Amino acid sequence: MNKHLLFIPVFILTLSGCNSENKIFEKTEYLRWVGDIEHDSKIDNIDFKLCNEDYQVLQYFNIGMGPVYKGEKKKLINAFNSNFEPVTEKKQNGWIRIRFIVNCEGHAGRFRILQSDNNYEDFNFDRKIITQLIEIAKGIENWEILYSEGIPIDYYMYLVFKISDGHILEILP
Repeated sequence: MNKHLLFIPVFILTLSGCNSENKIFEKTEYLRWVGDIEHDSKIDNIDFKLCNEDYQVLQYFNIGMGPVYKGEKKKLINAFNSNFEPVTEKKQNGWIRIRFIVNCEGHAGRFRILQSDNNYEDFNFDRKIITQLIEIAKGIENWEILYSEGIPIDYYMYLVFKISDGHILEILP
């Protein structure tokens, strides 16, 4: 008889646990791909518009090319090298990635930054470096218009900067 009395409270606790709301398992909405860039009205240019839906923006790995810039990479590198002023007051070494979307008109927007030291650990570069790189990237107007089945598309693009002692050492890809 003692076994039956023990069973009842365990059974009641089990049932009450099943009926309670469990926040851990609530369905949440995820982006299509890790790194998708949603519009943020606080930081994004209001005039930048996608030509298609967010879920139709092609990732750089879908395109299979490096930067698609009119005049090729040489002109892209020159745009940064001729406009960037090194910041050498502090130890500034590592990697800065700028990721953005190029729309079907060849305009870029939704710029996002990722920063790391040379060991790929989080690192915050001097604001002067970040501001310059973003402003130069925003000023680039010669992104290629890409087509899929004759229709112009929106696509993700990125630039990676290797920074050494506050200077741009290399621009990838």
